[in-house]
Amino acid sequence: MDGERETKRVFCPKADSGGTGLWEGLNPELLALIFVRIPPEQLLQAVQFVCKSWEKVIAGPYCWTDIDVAEWCSFSARSSNTIVRRLVCRSGDTVRMLSACKLSNSVFSYVADCGRCLTVLKIPMSGVTDIIVEKHAKSLSKVAVLDISHCLNIASKGIRALGKHCKSLVHLVRNMEPPELHWPYERSSQVDDCEAMDIADTMPGLCHLELQYGRFGDRGLDAILTKCLSLTYLGIEWCSNVEMGGDIGEKSDHLDELWGPWDATPYGLWKLDTEDTVSFRSMDGSSPVSPYHYCWSLDW
Repeated sequence: MDGERETKRVFCPKADSGGTGLWEGLNPELLALIFVRIPPEQLLQAVQFVCKSWEKVIAGPYCWTDIDVAEWCSFSARSSNTIVRRLVCRSGDTVRMLSACKLSNSVFSYVADCGRCLTVLKIPMSGVTDIIVEKHAKSLSKVAVLDISHCLNIASKGIRALGKHCKSLVHLVRNMEPPELHWPYERSSQVDDCEAMDIADTMPGLCHLELQYGRFGDRGLDAILTKCLSLTYLGIEWCSNVEMGGDIGEKSDHLDELWGPWDATPYGLWKLDTEDTVSFRSMDGSSPVSPYHYCWSLDW
């Protein structure tokens, strides 16, 4: 009729009374746009068994350019290495983002070999070693966001290798555990500027840097502030060896956000007083808060 819009429906002859066939007839890329909004564990444990066309789409690369299984790995009885290896394989070397935890050397090597399109790599609590990082870092040249928090076997050599080859890196997260969790405590709490110096020397393009519980002191922090001039965010909470001495406060003025060694809550940032002493002031400029006031969270 005149003035009425004519609508069309896609008809699939295999459609049953439940309308499943209408979904079966969708283009695989369109189905993938829907499936990527579903948690990976549900895709693999339920959705792929609905019909053959869905199974085919989930088995292909369309759903696995971005792989976020960090939460699944944390509670799954299945090894995180098995999960990651299978999903990276399904991506057909097109994976751009991987977020997982507790990866082994062999799976990290596999990811590096198959993930030449990777721009985001988050592998906290992994057992990857310096030797493996040095061997495969050149394959991660496109990585812009990297999280190697709590990777206890990655040290100065591994960080230097990553900085040397990951020239696109702008976001680094390297948060560690409190020194009292390591043995012996005396050695783990000693000042060690090596990692901070390597970050400063090889990652000058960083914009975002998190180094909670770092063992570096003022020397390492000064190097980072001097050489990483693009930094806008710096988190050094609970870095007990940092005293913010000298002209560090002045060098940090260009930062949009600085979380100092004692900033355990979102209410304050480091500020430098006119008397060249560091104080901890609330973000609204009200009275200073004692820098020795710690706020510990027991939430896991």
